[in-house]
Amino acid sequence: MDGHPGAGAEFRIVFDGVHLTRGRRSVFSGLSCGFVRGEITVVLGGSGAGKSTLLRLIGGLIRPDSGSVRIGRRDVARLSQREIFEQREMIGMLFQGGALLDSMTIFENVALPLLEHTDLAPQDVAEEVSRRLAAVGLPGTEELYPRQLSGGMARRAALARAIVTDPEILLCDEPFSGLDPVNVRRIESLLVELNQRLGLTMLVTSHHLESTLRMAGRIVFLTEGVAVYGTPREILASEEPEIVEFLAAEGRAPASELLGDERAEGAP
Repeated sequence: MDGHPGAGAEFRIVFDGVHLTRGRRSVFSGLSCGFVRGEITVVLGGSGAGKSTLLRLIGGLIRPDSGSVRIGRRDVARLSQREIFEQREMIGMLFQGGALLDSMTIFENVALPLLEHTDLAPQDVAEEVSRRLAAVGLPGTEELYPRQLSGGMARRAALARAIVTDPEILLCDEPFSGLDPVNVRRIESLLVELNQRLGLTMLVTSHHLESTLRMAGRIVFLTEGVAVYGTPREILASEEPEIVEFLAAEGRAPASELLGDERAEGAP
């Protein structure tokens, strides 16, 4: 669990010695970890561990006290506001709970990033919105309002909005929170499909252990301001007290059950 990608892999996003405090509380104290290009990395940790804060640092919504947050060769912490706005064009964000705007139709919600970041003609915007809604299984919902959708449908509409600009990086903040098991599986399958089809570098914050082990290429576990990094199998086998406690609280089953016999027996 040394944080280095395997052969042929490269980091798309790198945290290097990040320190961040909020008031008297230390959120990160030398956080260093990387996120592999084209792979799904799930960020785990207890409440208050800094999972959502990590995503906000990547998006340039907040800046660290020290250390660097690099996307490629650019340190987000040292970009101007104009450069950060431009950088966000390559980043899609699925907010916790979806965060659709109730006063807007589904079409208007999904179209919003295109109107903010592109100069597409109205007809092209309409085509892109329809294409993305179809991709998440919501064709024909353009004129509905968020209140007219179920929780799972609303989360899928929010996912359509997150990918409508063809981002290279997709940040998903607790995409499974509040969903029933059927919709957890549906959103999970959509995320895996998008990762495979579009080659997205995907960061998913979660506390949903079984889903994490099904979809994650790697896991970043946040604990006491630093990160423990590894494959799902390495995290399951970890003897770090915080990880052992977290897995026990989530009702950890044997590795062969959680990973599947083939993954549990093979090489990482």
